[in-house]
Amino acid sequence: MAASSFDEPPPVTPDGRYIVVRGRLWRRANPHLPEAERDSLVRALMAARRAVGAARRAGDRDALANAGASVHAAKVALGERGPVWWTDGAPDWNRRLAKNSPYAEWFAALGGGE
Repeated sequence: MAASSFDEPPPVTPDGRYIVVRGRLWRRANPHLPEAERDSLVRALMAARRAVGAARRAGDRDALANAGASVHAAKVALGERGPVWWTDGAPDWNRRLAKNSPYAEWFAALGGGE
């Protein structure tokens, strides 16, 4: 089930690979990244997201494309996009509905799914 407010963290799958937001799985950042590297990448991601907003407000398509590329690059570096960070060969269920995934039973036990 999705968190009902920003005060509650979203549920994390038992294997720690995903969070669930509004019933959808979203890949978590690679937990094996050194803390300093992760912090740096999160700062870069937040700056890129602010740049996306500024470009949208300004109506600047070139700046928006550049900022979007920066968001993507930060997310790939964090492990949220691109190749998976786990090594057991399990497939990626990123952006899929939890109720239609191997996590369905776990998700239903949380009160999610229908």
